[in-house]
Amino acid sequence: MKEMQHTEKIRNCTMKVGVVGLGYVGLPLAVEFGKKYDTVGFDVKKNRLEMLRKGIDVTLETSSEDLKASSHLTFSDEVDALRDRDIIIVAVPTPVDRYNRPDLTPLYRASETVGKALRKGMIVVYESTVYPGCTEEDCVPVLEKVSGLKFNVDFFCGYSPERINPGDKEHTLLKIKKITSGSTPETADAVDALYGSILQNGTHKASSMKVAEAAKVIENSQRDLNIAFVNELAKIFHLIGIDTNEVLEAAGTKWNFLKFKPGLVGGHCIGVDPYYLTHKAQALGYLPEVILAGRRINDGMGKYVAERVVKQMIRQGHKILGAEVLQLGITFKENCPDIRNSHAVDVVRGLEEFGCKVDIYDPWANPEEIAKEYGLTSVQNMEKLKDHGYDAIVLTVAHREFMGFDLARWSKPDSVIFDIKGFLPKDQVNGRL
Repeated sequence: MKEMQHTEKIRNCTMKVGVVGLGYVGLPLAVEFGKKYDTVGFDVKKNRLEMLRKGIDVTLETSSEDLKASSHLTFSDEVDALRDRDIIIVAVPTPVDRYNRPDLTPLYRASETVGKALRKGMIVVYESTVYPGCTEEDCVPVLEKVSGLKFNVDFFCGYSPERINPGDKEHTLLKIKKITSGSTPETADAVDALYGSILQNGTHKASSMKVAEAAKVIENSQRDLNIAFVNELAKIFHLIGIDTNEVLEAAGTKWNFLKFKPGLVGGHCIGVDPYYLTHKAQALGYLPEVILAGRRINDGMGKYVAERVVKQMIRQGHKILGAEVLQLGITFKENCPDIRNSHAVDVVRGLEEFGCKVDIYDPWANPEEIAKEYGLTSVQNMEKLKDHGYDAIVLTVAHREFMGFDLARWSKPDSVIFDIKGFLPKDQVNGRL
């Protein structure tokens, strides 16, 4: 069978791989496969391809050295470059819309692109986060319609959920254990063998694509709920008048206590994936309660922080209308340039609703991207900040650059210094979650 030929090609390193979508997930994949196999990295963004050809990755997930070492990797925005591939991996974003409903538009468009290049014997593997059943129920019909080929007769599919953690240099692609699956047993073997050929810690072959899809969404849903729990604790402990971080430190001395911390939950995974699971559940007539409750708590934390800051400013005698606030950090997480679904933006919006004037400083974020995505002005150079005392300074993202930040230079004796992450020394702040 054709799928068995794929396994043979993997052993002989003659497999031809295509990766559609060269973002935080797709590029590391293309780079690693390109070190061993003839690989084409496909993306519709011409400027992205130009930068990669120059050895520059603005996501910082790969280095110039990695790109140079990937000697079998080429880049293209032409569908024809995918036609001779044996396997095509789709790694495009799967966001939610303004109503928190799954937005499969990028996935549909990528499937249409792949459908145009699809030929008999090909395997199409999806890495994008979806709800259980999405690959077969939503993606496969697009592939069949565009290509005119029949699923599991002329072409085959697999699902191997991404586990990229932007900015994490410890749990990188090569060091994680990856889930694999296929639409037939032979396809599952081929997909598993392909990923296993580049990973250091091996794979876990799921019994079906639906199982693999479900495993992905519950990984991040579980983390979302744990963070929601400590966020709710932070609200309760504030009312009691005790420090949340001190409570968590004490509880953390028990061997099986899970050491989650309160904070903002954004990004392309934790703040999004639970909605894919709840969407599927509701489509089947079940209304999830716990998962959605956790989402409501986490989605409301930005506004809650803004209210806490303003209340403390009032207690310290500051006039709120026109008050000048410095927000440190706008990306969705520390030491990472990713601004997708950043709830640090909610803090800015909340403060502005009270009439505060907010300056944003983030050494990692691209000001042009921030302006385009959120309509906000930010700076990467602290020297561009006003050299006078702010009424409040809010640390929303724990970038390593902020550990040595000279707060005294930018604050007044009575300024509110609010640390969401519990990142700064306690004697330097007067407000924490």
